[in-house]
Amino acid sequence: MSFPAFRSRRLRRTEALRRLSQEVDLSARHLIAPLFVKEGIREPVPIPSLPGQVQHTVPSVVAEVGELVELGVGAVILFGIPARKDPLGSGAWDEDGIVQQALRALRREFEDRVVLVADLCLCEYTDHGHCGVLAEGPETVDNDRTLELYGRVAVSQARAGADVIAPSGVMDGQVAAIRHALDQAGFPHVAILSYAAKFASAFYGPFRDAAESAPRFGHRRSYQLPPAGFRAALRRVEEDIAQGADAVMVKPALLYLDVLREVRQRFSVPVAAYCVSGEYAMVHAAAQRGWLDLQAAMSEVLLSIRRAGADWILTYFAKDAARTWRA
Repeated sequence: MSFPAFRSRRLRRTEALRRLSQEVDLSARHLIAPLFVKEGIREPVPIPSLPGQVQHTVPSVVAEVGELVELGVGAVILFGIPARKDPLGSGAWDEDGIVQQALRALRREFEDRVVLVADLCLCEYTDHGHCGVLAEGPETVDNDRTLELYGRVAVSQARAGADVIAPSGVMDGQVAAIRHALDQAGFPHVAILSYAAKFASAFYGPFRDAAESAPRFGHRRSYQLPPAGFRAALRRVEEDIAQGADAVMVKPALLYLDVLREVRQRFSVPVAAYCVSGEYAMVHAAAQRGWLDLQAAMSEVLLSIRRAGADWILTYFAKDAARTWRA
């Protein structure tokens, strides 16, 4: 039997050859670690639905970021859980709010050694759990009244030391409103990473446990994108870039790799993808039952997101992945 001259296995024979031939680069520098900071606790609180993750105190989040920086992870995104909530979510723009405290502490400790991203939404701060001011009509949230509050939150976060503001509430016009507020307040250098293609997914459950942000009534489908909304997602990305977004995000990641790929091909700004809490939790659940190898599955998940076109990956795997790759 005659074989062709080309044998692809030649370049897969050893680990060194496989590394040399790898088509997609994936390292700790591509990862952004999501971290939860809670007001009023004295020590970190484990999150049962997110194995290995905790609600941090300010001192413990500083220590955690120190470990991440040493492992080569270059960015973190902060989510806050306040001690008190109200209908407007006023804790989100409190100058002494929990995220603001954490941002100042991290900026003092690390200066410019790590990129500090502040998630901007009101769901963790409102007593009803929705992402903005409640409306009186058929819509759950009053879009335009909410935009003014988003501007206040962005300025407060920038003042506390955020390098990047990441609005996740999916209000129409949110990027333009935040860009205007930042510029007017003297923060034109602060970037915006927009959750532009954020879908109304069933895979956010563990996050809502961690952030204590589940809506007390109704749903978020009137402002988050429908899962079948492929063209709607692309239009939203285009709109957010036109409004001034410096980078855009697709969320969730694994279930929307087709959207991620199309966004990467169509637009020139950096593209992030959020490997969300449900995607992380289901890998851990299967591994706990012995159905798959956790480390191998983690690497394959992250590689698939990077291969689809993500420049940055927000993932709860960040620390474990960086530690594994360093070893």
